[in-house]
Amino acid sequence: MTSAPLDPPVSHIDLLRAAYAAFNSRDIAGAVSLMTEDVAWPRAFKGGFVRGPQEVGAYWRDQWGEIDPTVEPLAFHEETPGRIVVEVRQVVRDLQGTLLADERVGHRFVIEGGLIRGMEVCPLG
Repeated sequence: MTSAPLDPPVSHIDLLRAAYAAFNSRDIAGAVSLMTEDVAWPRAFKGGFVRGPQEVGAYWRDQWGEIDPTVEPLAFHEETPGRIVVEVRQVVRDLQGTLLADERVGHRFVIEGGLIRGMEVCPLG
């Protein structure tokens, strides 16, 4: 028997909502200010991981030079304290506006000291 996911603390939800809002508005400085200095971030578009706010920002600039993604958080589920899965709707368009993908995916975050320490793409369910 598995237990149902817990609701994460409001402060964690606020942190993650702010991060998604900054990403969607292309505010790199605002988004990376919500991350630890050793944050690990997936290069979902290219594969592998980047580490640290500067590498995350560089990855996003490269990504936005090739595609136009937006990510809308739909639900937040705490797996363990500080480990939260966010169900998101991810819409990806090319730079001319053609729809490439519109799907629901999971983002698993590790939050430490009130900041994002890591994220990975994960299956939902």
